[in-house]
Amino acid sequence: MTNERDMIDLSAPSTPASDEKAAVGEIIEAPTEEVAQVSAIPPQELARLSDDIVTAIKTVYDPEIPVDIYELGLIYKIDVSDERNIAIEMTLTAPGCPVAGEMPVWVENAVNTVEGVGMVDVHLVFDPPWDPSRMTDEARVALDMF
Repeated sequence: MTNERDMIDLSAPSTPASDEKAAVGEIIEAPTEEVAQVSAIPPQELARLSDDIVTAIKTVYDPEIPVDIYELGLIYKIDVSDERNIAIEMTLTAPGCPVAGEMPVWVENAVNTVEGVGMVDVHLVFDPPWDPSRMTDEARVALDMF
């Protein structure tokens, strides 16, 4: 029995659009034991669902930094199962963040507002550790880090 799902893998730092490698945030199919399977979710619906999930996550801000957590690069992976259950791996800018216990709940609540999602599970991870290279250009501009 295979667990078919689609994911947005954000574990690598963002790369310029001209890079020939897969872009950060590109939807890829998760490999199974032998061969990657086609998602049970129609491609247009999966694209809409993925866009809406990212939009919802962008409503969550680190209270100490005036940039949303998606642009900061705190979201490492978004996994969408065929049942539309969402598993998210995220990190914090620092392990001692004062809202470490609250921020995953904020993300879960935001994603739960997306039409068509099933259960949402947010896991806090610290490997790889976050660093400023994970931020998007938009976040760098907002923080005057150019």
